[in-house]
Amino acid sequence: MFTSTGSSGLYKAPLSKSLLLVPSALSLLTLLLPHCQKFFVYDLHAVKNDFQIWRLICGRIICLDLKDTFCSSLLIYNFRIFERRYGSRKFASFLLGSWVLSALFDLVLVEAVQYSFGIPVANSLPSGFLAPVFALFVPFYCSIPRVQVAQILGPLSITNKTLIYILGLQLFASGPYVWIVAISGLISGMCYDRKVFQVHQLLRIPGRMARFSSWALEPIFSSSEPTSEARVGMGATVDIQRQQRMEQLDRQLMLSQFAQVRRQRQQQGGMINWNRLFPPLRQRRNINYQDGPRSEPRASPPLEVSEEQVARLMEMGFSRGDALEALRASNNDLNVATNFLLQH
Repeated sequence: MFTSTGSSGLYKAPLSKSLLLVPSALSLLTLLLPHCQKFFVYDLHAVKNDFQIWRLICGRIICLDLKDTFCSSLLIYNFRIFERRYGSRKFASFLLGSWVLSALFDLVLVEAVQYSFGIPVANSLPSGFLAPVFALFVPFYCSIPRVQVAQILGPLSITNKTLIYILGLQLFASGPYVWIVAISGLISGMCYDRKVFQVHQLLRIPGRMARFSSWALEPIFSSSEPTSEARVGMGATVDIQRQQRMEQLDRQLMLSQFAQVRRQRQQQGGMINWNRLFPPLRQRRNINYQDGPRSEPRASPPLEVSEEQVARLMEMGFSRGDALEALRASNNDLNVATNFLLQH
């Protein structure tokens, strides 16, 4: 039920890997050194009254709760798809922008709740890199295709995004005041994603810093390309597992043929005719079970492609030509087409 776009592992996601390793290691270290935890408490009372601005930084990096560390790490792992799609610099800029904006929204929300409803809010909010994690739900909801995995209780269905939302709800309910951090993260994610007040231009990673980080840190946190994929849904029945294996074989066959033809295109130039080279497996006929004389092969008309799906792929940053060819090759399967374009 995890998002099935892109390959597994942390290939082409060095920033996501660093966010998984470094904060988690520091969180475990603070558990072994309890006297150091006071430096990572997200204390808004100290920020407002004692002007301890440094707590806006230290208190919003390391989680002091293991449950928050575990849930946020799982979400960062699944949101690594955005680093592959946008690139490490743009992904880091989104995290930086939402992290800075959410600090402002935290202060505003606490004051608004106390003033409007008279509800006293604790001086300390949950610590950790939580707000940018909630902010990533905005592009996740808007741009990741929804693919149904199973249907239960009539209209209710399980999709490839269900488990991610469940993890988000678990993180949302992990503490009494996490909802403040979650709302501020979602608002900051919408502001940055919708380019409100041009915040994406103001809060972004400078080019020199991105190049230096790529030179210094990427060799440390880079991962090798996975050699095999093994996606079987957790708790799936035998029929679902069999269907998933058939889909895996379908995708692996098309990916291998695409890689072979891609090398030929680099030498010859031009656009690949995906349907001519390898039509989707679902449209192929097993000639061993056909009766009667064979008819002469006729050229099938080009598959009509949904303009809405083309537009969604173009919004992800792909060209119209590549989007058209990928959708035709995948028989208008948006999820499979996204796989092709993200991995190549």
